[in-house]
Amino acid sequence: MTDDCGHREQSLSEQSLTGAAEARGLEALISRAARAGRGPAPVERWNPDFCGDLDMEIKADGTWFYLGTPIGRMPLVQLFSSVLRKDTDGRTYLVTPVERVGIRVADAPFIAVEMNVSGTGDERVITFRTNVGDVVAAGPGHPLRFVDEEETGGLKPYVLVRGRLEALVARPVMYELVEHGEEIDVDGKAMFAVRSGGEVYPIMPAEKLERLSA
Repeated sequence: MTDDCGHREQSLSEQSLTGAAEARGLEALISRAARAGRGPAPVERWNPDFCGDLDMEIKADGTWFYLGTPIGRMPLVQLFSSVLRKDTDGRTYLVTPVERVGIRVADAPFIAVEMNVSGTGDERVITFRTNVGDVVAAGPGHPLRFVDEEETGGLKPYVLVRGRLEALVARPVMYELVEHGEEIDVDGKAMFAVRSGGEVYPIMPAEKLERLSA
C-alpha cells in the first residue's frame, strides 16, 4: 500500500480500505463504485494509486466471494464487475477514480451463459450474454479464442468482453457454439472453425477433429 493511499485512508476513515477484512471497507468501495455510474466505468482512463489487495475472489464458475463467503446479491456483483480492470501485469483490480485494489480470479472474471446466432456464412453474428449482464457480439474488438484443456482433453472457449477481461463460455453454451463450426481454410490449413462478425475463429485442425470423432 502506498503512502498516498495510507494518508488518504487515515484522513477519510469512513472510506478506509486499509482494513480490507472489515465490512466497512467493502461498503466504502461499494459507495465509490456506485458513484462511478451505471454500466462499465471508464476504468482504462483512471490511474489511481494501488491500495493493497482485497480478500475477494471470482471462482472458476463465476461466483464472487468476499472473505470466503459468496456474494449473493447480483446487483452488487454487477456493480463490482463494472469497475473491473485487468492490467498488463496479468492481475485483476477493482478500480475507482481514487484507488485500485487487487482481487483474485480463478479463471475468467465472467461466464458467457447464453448465446444467439443470426445470419449465415460471412454474415453470421454470434452474440453472448454474460452472467453479469454484458452482451457482446463476437467479431472485431470481441474475438473468440479456444484453449486446450489439458486435464480433460477438452476445450475452453473465451470471448473478450472489454479491455483485457474475458468471459469463459459455459460448457452448455460451448456445445451450442461448436454446432456452428465448419471446415474453413485458414492460411492454407484445414481448420474446424466458427465465423462471427466477418471473422474466422479456429477451434482445432480439421484432422484433429476427425481423430476425435473416429
